[in-house]
Amino acid sequence: MHKKYTLRSGSPYPHGAQFSEDGVNFSISSRHATQVELLLFAHHNSPAPFQSIVLDKNKNHTFFSWHVFVEKLPAGTWYGWRIDGPSLTRESGLRFDKEKLLVDPWARAVSDKIWQRAAACLPGDNSHCAMRAAVVDDRYDWENDVPLAIRSEKAIIYELHVGGFTRHPSAKVKHPGTFAGLIEKIPYLQDLGITHVELLPVMAFDEQDVPPHTAELQLHNYWGYSTHSFFSPHPGYCVTPQQASHIREFRDLVKAMHKAGIGVIMDVVFNHTSEAGAEGPVINFKGITGNSFYLTDKFDKRIFHDYTGCGNTVNANHPLVSNFIISCLEYWVREMHVDGFRFDLASALARGEDGQVMQDPPVVWGIELSQKLAKTKLIAEAWDASGLYQVGSFPGYRWGEWNGMYRDALRRFLRGDPGVANEVATRICGSSDLYQHQGRLPISGINFITCHDGFTLNDLFSYNHKHNAANGEHNRDGCNNNLSYNCGAEGPTANGAINVLRRKQAKNAFAILLLSHGVPMLLAGDEFLHSQQGNNNCYCQDNELSWLNWADSKQNADVLRFVRQMIQLRKRHPSLMRRNFLTGGILEHRGMADITWHGITPDQPPAWNNSDNRFLAFTLAGLEEGDADLHVVMNMSDDKFDLHLPSVPDRTWCLAVDTSLKSPHDIIPPEQQKPLKKPLYPMDSRSVVVFENVENDMLGNAAPGFFSKLAHMRIFD
Repeated sequence: MHKKYTLRSGSPYPHGAQFSEDGVNFSISSRHATQVELLLFAHHNSPAPFQSIVLDKNKNHTFFSWHVFVEKLPAGTWYGWRIDGPSLTRESGLRFDKEKLLVDPWARAVSDKIWQRAAACLPGDNSHCAMRAAVVDDRYDWENDVPLAIRSEKAIIYELHVGGFTRHPSAKVKHPGTFAGLIEKIPYLQDLGITHVELLPVMAFDEQDVPPHTAELQLHNYWGYSTHSFFSPHPGYCVTPQQASHIREFRDLVKAMHKAGIGVIMDVVFNHTSEAGAEGPVINFKGITGNSFYLTDKFDKRIFHDYTGCGNTVNANHPLVSNFIISCLEYWVREMHVDGFRFDLASALARGEDGQVMQDPPVVWGIELSQKLAKTKLIAEAWDASGLYQVGSFPGYRWGEWNGMYRDALRRFLRGDPGVANEVATRICGSSDLYQHQGRLPISGINFITCHDGFTLNDLFSYNHKHNAANGEHNRDGCNNNLSYNCGAEGPTANGAINVLRRKQAKNAFAILLLSHGVPMLLAGDEFLHSQQGNNNCYCQDNELSWLNWADSKQNADVLRFVRQMIQLRKRHPSLMRRNFLTGGILEHRGMADITWHGITPDQPPAWNNSDNRFLAFTLAGLEEGDADLHVVMNMSDDKFDLHLPSVPDRTWCLAVDTSLKSPHDIIPPEQQKPLKKPLYPMDSRSVVVFENVENDMLGNAAPGFFSKLAHMRIFD
């Protein structure tokens, strides 16, 4: 028999469950509630509460807040709310249900162990199978840790899924699929050379939120774009969630990443929640805030507007909702030390209460102008699911944007499409056409070729069409416009020439991405050619189709080495990490332009007016005194030719990269580079070459016959 705890009226702030040695203050905001009840449970799966507390409207109610203080209540107690109020009408849209057990939107830890989504969609009491929130003692020794301050132009982002990164047995970690498992892989991330991890959603999400046909296949929501508790780390990524260890385990990850010099960016989903549309479950917001949290129809507020493809759209610019979102972000920075956020379908945040696009959406500007977020990286996926596309025009100035135009142009260029070389030149120089006229910078663009949503890099060059039948939606889900190129066969093949070309294409993609101005983002597993067998929408595949198989890192060690070395090349050239746009103006310390474009020979102008052009070449001057210059050539045509290098006074070119050569000759670290004795180089088809130069008085002697061996190193020879 659990004892009954003594009560006091409590305080309206802060919202949630605030633990102290004297007890716990509970507060929840519900503007139209008429009756509120707090239920306390001994365990996350207790069938019934040990104490039910009906709040008194005169003693426990202040403005919109309902509150109570429970004396001496220990941390680790689980709880939920029941709230009653007006019934659903066309005019109000209120959805109070006094029988539903609601999880606290401000909860710091939640459990979904006994959760049944179907029961929350139907009328009646679901307290025996509802989510529970936990009282958390959030004291923690940060050991003087603070969020990192890595300048964006120096950033190299690595997008990964916390579960899938270590869930495969080949990961060989103690706690696969968890925050703790990811900590064990930090040495790998350090060796790779990335500066930030961008974690797919780690706020608590509903794994049961999938379509019926998908659920019938025993599949569940894997990616996590179905948030319900925005202040709680996802229990599925914790080793001991039943002990409400969520905050500690996530903080351990952040602190360990920071000790390794790696920043943590969270992918956050404020455009919709897991409560879906009118027929979706009642989890929290539907039963607490009624009609204010979601966009609803002007004439019939029972109807949800859906600009996200997920059944609902958060009413982000309502004052109360905007405050909730900004407070949540500030919490993750202040209390969890995260370094940045990537906002899923961020353009949905630009819609007003009528669903129309706002020129100056308060929530977007509130996030940008928050002093507590002033040093936090903000990245927008600048589109939504209803056609609003704001790449280059997302509101605000401090925001970075996933540059979808970079992705599409580079994919076309890599597969050999004619007529895109001019745009590619703009994209690899930081997309000035999108950002410069607004006073924004190259770092406004997050450059990527692949991400979690779509083909992996291996599959981009192995499939012309998506193969998503395993998702249970008859291959209707996922994008149809992949801009991919299977190199001559659909899927795996024994054809050696095709496999060689695919490998070269992957290296071409990495080379161009890491030579581009802006912020590069890599997809985890691409560096060792992870495949999803042509599935471009693995949102529900929590299995070996999505999990990284670490055996691939050994089988494809040559590609992994290439990526590591390309990251090092980028880091040793400040000219690739400029904060400002290239101008073509002369750099006094070098006596040459910051960038010079070339035709196939240096004295020829680029073929800007040739619609069939598949070739780009440019020289990038060293940004600082003593820096090496770079000469970069990208040939996506099927032609081979002798490449003439430009003459640079007092310096000699050395080969650094040639994607057509076998490893380890495909990328050569500076200490192993040899000078070219002649300004002529055999350029292969569909390849990227890079030259670095050194001052003549620093030259060593080239190994005898070095360049005569090039023909024997060609992978197509």
